[in-house]
Amino acid sequence: MDFDALRTAILGFVETHKAWAPLVVGVLAFCESLAFLSILVPATVLMLGIGAMIGASGIPFWPVVIGGGIGAALGDWVSYEIGRYFQHGAKTIWPMSRYPDMVAKGEDFCRRYGAWGIVIGRFIGPARAVVPLIAGIFEVPRVPFQLANWSSGFLWAFIWLAPTAGVLSFFKG
Repeated sequence: MDFDALRTAILGFVETHKAWAPLVVGVLAFCESLAFLSILVPATVLMLGIGAMIGASGIPFWPVVIGGGIGAALGDWVSYEIGRYFQHGAKTIWPMSRYPDMVAKGEDFCRRYGAWGIVIGRFIGPARAVVPLIAGIFEVPRVPFQLANWSSGFLWAFIWLAPTAGVLSFFKG
């Protein structure tokens, strides 16, 4: 299945089954935030499309943001735990093994910013799924990680959904 067919199928499903929008966005955000899987799932484009549907078709905004925030935070949490479990061995697993420069940049980023790096990294495309994994490898303490993770997850979902939802609502009303 190519990207256009996947995009059309997912957006068509959400348009037909509006009540499922929070769960769909949650799954997309999880995939976007999970190390390795984020490379394969074009969630950001789909979230923008669903954001546009929110503004155009009356899908409730806040449940979708909450679904996206939960999905994003869970994806980062799983990535973090993978890093803690495998430690430095995680760097030998694909795709980390193919991008040692990106891993080195992520390591420097985690050393420099600690848990704040999770908040910052959430908004930097390629770093989004790698920073939590590296935070786990370097054993960033769980409580600061989770505070940064959950707060930035909801902020990230809001920022990706609000512009298209709000703009279309403005023109609709």
